[in-house]
Amino acid sequence: MNIRAFPEEISVVLSCEHGGNIVPDEFRELFRNASDVLESHRGWDPGALELFFEMVNSGVDFSIFSETTRLLIDLNRSLNKRTLFSEFTRPLDSLQKLDVIDRYYRPFREQFFFHLKSLAHENRFIFHVSVHSFTPVLEGKKRNADIGLLYDPRFGSEKEMALMWRKMISDRMPGLRIRMNYPYQGKNDGHVFALRNQLGPGKYAGIELEINQKYASSEGFNRDFGDVFKDFLSVLR
Repeated sequence: MNIRAFPEEISVVLSCEHGGNIVPDEFRELFRNASDVLESHRGWDPGALELFFEMVNSGVDFSIFSETTRLLIDLNRSLNKRTLFSEFTRPLDSLQKLDVIDRYYRPFREQFFFHLKSLAHENRFIFHVSVHSFTPVLEGKKRNADIGLLYDPRFGSEKEMALMWRKMISDRMPGLRIRMNYPYQGKNDGHVFALRNQLGPGKYAGIELEINQKYASSEGFNRDFGDVFKDFLSVLR
């Protein structure tokens, strides 16, 4: 990758949309019999928040996370998506849903966007990593990866950045299976997808990082990954 193609100033930002499975007190009745689901991968991304904090220590310019369960509202979905609300909150009436959006969704998404917009106005290029984790087995099928790097190959410099990051991880953490656009497609709807449309390829590149949950809360893995991320940022900058 030609680093010289980037502006002199690169700002690095992190987000963690599914960092916890907390249910706000006023909605506990909706989840009265859902403790097992809340503890599962459907309720949150186990291990993602710990890795997020390790990566923040690598020297990022801005970061944001949420510990509210995505079963209340999914911060990684657009407002027009059916999966924005789960089966637990979909029965809420329109006013109740608007209240959830105004109290939990908009503050997260808008705070992040406005901060990035201010960085863009300072003529900075924004590199965004959205930190997630995935369950090792889904519907009886084993996921064949340790790390997934999700990007849109048609959008700006994302492919080049993802390939460079993969090489650095492979060199420093040999033995890990790193797959591109797995277990999901990087061009699918999500927080990164929205920011691509809002900021454009001349100002923004976003990668969704997916870590296999078998590494959840592994201090050694998180430390090593954070070290690689720090070195990756030093090359970008």
